[in-house]
Amino acid sequence: MKRLGVIGGMSWESTQTYYRLLNEEIKACCGPLHSAPLLLWNMDFAPITRLQAEGDWAGLTTMMEQAAQGLRAGGAELLIIATNTMHLMADQVATAGAVPLIHIADATGGALREAGVQRPLLLATRFTMEKAFYREHIERVAGCRVVVPEEPHRSRVHEVIYEELVQGQIREESRAAYLAIIDHYRREQAIDAVIFGCTEVGLLLNQSSIDQAGLDLPAFDTTAIHCRAAAAAMLASPGD
Repeated sequence: MKRLGVIGGMSWESTQTYYRLLNEEIKACCGPLHSAPLLLWNMDFAPITRLQAEGDWAGLTTMMEQAAQGLRAGGAELLIIATNTMHLMADQVATAGAVPLIHIADATGGALREAGVQRPLLLATRFTMEKAFYREHIERVAGCRVVVPEEPHRSRVHEVIYEELVQGQIREESRAAYLAIIDHYRREQAIDAVIFGCTEVGLLLNQSSIDQAGLDLPAFDTTAIHCRAAAAAMLASPGD
């Protein structure tokens, strides 16, 4: 089994979900006493958020490259970035780490393609929703058209992530707001799925909450999808 390097801490609220899901995947595949061989580079999220707000993506890229190099030096044979937004510099991270990187948009796009989704709604940070890197990657892999919320919905989605979810705050009024946004685009733009395009969104919503709201849409939780893809890569035989 290959050792996985995880660049996490962005935020640790979702990184702990990664840890649990990765171990659950390995346990399910290998047996009840097995766990995932992991190395975690836990970033301090406060300076990350400051540089994001300042638009210093070059500085953020340097930090991510250093994390990848540290994990590789520690023995990582594969890498994942445990956040959607920071896949903006995924190519540079993969180069710096010099080991295969399991890309969250590859995994998510593949799941969308297999399900035949054509018009998924993207719920994510403002950076992920507005910058083309993520949307275009999903569209290329899945052969679909990603729907991005307009204002004021976009700001509301972003605010809930940064002012609540990354701080461990789960509020019913925010869940209701997200469900109302999903319903709006279901009615107005004929979306046929929802992408939880921030690793914290799954802390607020799940398939059950969408079903209970009567929205009749499949949810694609990128955290869970990413963990399944990472576990499969860890277990893959050479040449697979």
